[in-house]
Amino acid sequence: MSELKHIPVLINEAVQGLAIRENGVYVDATVGFGGYTELITGQLTSGKLIGIDADRQALNLVEQRLTSQIAEGKVILKHSNFRFIEQVLAELRVISVDGIVADLGLSSMELDDVSRGFSFKEEAPLDMRFDTSSDGLTAEEIVNTYSQDDLTKLFRDLGDEPFSGRIARIIVESRKKQAIKTTTELVNLILSIVPGKFAKKSIHPATRVFQALRMEVNDEIGALNALLASSLNLLNPSGRLAIVSFHSGEDRIVKNVFREWKAQGFVNILTKKPITPSEIELGANPRSRSAKLRIIEKI
Repeated sequence: MSELKHIPVLINEAVQGLAIRENGVYVDATVGFGGYTELITGQLTSGKLIGIDADRQALNLVEQRLTSQIAEGKVILKHSNFRFIEQVLAELRVISVDGIVADLGLSSMELDDVSRGFSFKEEAPLDMRFDTSSDGLTAEEIVNTYSQDDLTKLFRDLGDEPFSGRIARIIVESRKKQAIKTTTELVNLILSIVPGKFAKKSIHPATRVFQALRMEVNDEIGALNALLASSLNLLNPSGRLAIVSFHSGEDRIVKNVFREWKAQGFVNILTKKPITPSEIELGANPRSRSAKLRIIEKI
């Protein structure tokens, strides 16, 4: 898989926001193809970077890409979900760190790997697990077992889908005849009930439903809450936490937690308003359009 297929979002702004110290210890909580990891590591001398990712395939590629940094001990990669950041660091006997960065979005590699089922553009099994080595929940299980009310709530809350009720209803009606197993089957159901004037907009009518399913499969809201609950205690004084979100609900959670920490006197908020992609970045990577970066510094 080509390196060019993965374009890290707001990478310069996020890494600059961490104010890297050359002897510091940092965590890239969502390694992906290693864009953040490589940029941070390039600024370290005696410091080190601990990279975490739930996607074993992504870590395999990063191991090949950053062989020399790993051999030097500058980079340590761990296969885990960032919700377990405390356990990962404890296993490495790391008590505290100088910075944590997390990109909450789906990587371009995962989206472009047809077999994973993240994309609505190609036919594939309805999987959507970040960690395919696990026996966890899949999108196929959700669309074939969740009640109509639960599907409606899921598409509304995690997808901001205006036609959540209609889509949930047609899914339930369709699966009575035959199980829904592929991305194409699901896309066709969505297209069959979304009014034509909405289908012609720049965002594909299946986008929000696929986002909601992916977030549910991987419990992304729960993982974010766990990461936030752990991060403040793990940061050294003056340590920084930078989070890039792509979903309004995730950004709201980050914003509210950061405000609560500030009110309690634990942190300074370094981004009064979230940093968003420049016009240049949007032109180069349209998938970055909903990205928002927020940064805090521990007092």
